[in-house]
Amino acid sequence: MRHPLLLICLLFALSGCDQTPTGRDQLAVIPDSMMADFGRQTFMQIQQQVPPSNDEQANQRVQCVATHLISQIANRFPGSPLPDTWEVVLFANDTPNAFAVAGGKIGVNRGLLTVAETNDQLAAVIGHEVAHVLARHGNERLTQELGIKATLMLIGLLSEGDADTESILQALGLGAYLGIALPFSRAHEEEADLMGLELMASAGFDPRESTALWRNMAKAGGGQPLEFLSTHPNHDSRIEALGERMGNAMSLYEQATATDCER
Repeated sequence: MRHPLLLICLLFALSGCDQTPTGRDQLAVIPDSMMADFGRQTFMQIQQQVPPSNDEQANQRVQCVATHLISQIANRFPGSPLPDTWEVVLFANDTPNAFAVAGGKIGVNRGLLTVAETNDQLAAVIGHEVAHVLARHGNERLTQELGIKATLMLIGLLSEGDADTESILQALGLGAYLGIALPFSRAHEEEADLMGLELMASAGFDPRESTALWRNMAKAGGGQPLEFLSTHPNHDSRIEALGERMGNAMSLYEQATATDCER
């Protein structure tokens, strides 16, 4: 890993800050093609560990919601790194969870469908996860992780035996999913909430259901945060922040074509 880390040092020296779709300054220097490769590799690893669900009705529901959201990405967030195609998989896992990674991969656990009671609520979760990819949060986190490692290497504190794959999984926000506890930061989560709200509204899903979803999440946790919410803002703060953007989201929703994923 020594040469890649030196390359990261050079990238840090040559790169300035970029901006996320919300206008937040961001340092994300990893090539998008490399991030897509990381995402595809990670998704393949998860598929090897967790079988897909054979629930045809649930699969159709997830595919329909994801397809409508994906169809609005280019219009809502132009300039975001997008794959040629997206793959959406419903996993036979009863933990309420979902994720998306660069390279056009979206995973939804079957258990999420017991908490996301409506298609609008499911759209809130998938939109949130897709927003992480659109805002290049994995790239930003990996830049931070490799930057720290590069600094440690330069002062002689980095051992050759470090688990680089583990750092990549952490940076992609999939640490909690695979038992590594370093998911996205709260700043990333808040940004994904607001971007996901706009995306779901633009796709014809009722943005008001986003707050109902998080109330369901809180209830399902029995007073304790679900794994999915481990570093997310607390429920009251999240609902308040979503409420502050609801007026704009409702305007987008009223202009959108209503979706029908019930058939």
